[in-house]
Amino acid sequence: MKGTLENKLGKVSIDSEVIAQYAGSTAVECFGIVGMAAVSMKDGLVKLLKGDSLTRGISVVIDENNLIEIDFHVIISYGVSIAAVADNLIENVKYKVSEFTGLEIKKINIYVEGVRVID
Repeated sequence: MKGTLENKLGKVSIDSEVIAQYAGSTAVECFGIVGMAAVSMKDGLVKLLKGDSLTRGISVVIDENNLIEIDFHVIISYGVSIAAVADNLIENVKYKVSEFTGLEIKKINIYVEGVRVID
């Protein structure tokens, strides 16, 4: 579903894929996030996604009230506090996506799929 904004000048529709791309680029800027993850259902393997396929690790749902729910599947840096990284990710994404779209964030779910050592 698309998010919709209306005013006296007209109507703006925002596709969930656009929101996913923006949320993904915001997420990888956060401290402690190595990247988005894709989980193979067949093998159960976790794969780190490159920059052009960030949206495969993100799910965006926009309900009938124009509230956004975002699911992140992330890989986190070894040695950092998962709770601190998650809080930072939630705050940054919530603020930046709300400012970018003009829509309200209902919920952000974070699924930590793996841990990686960064050199």
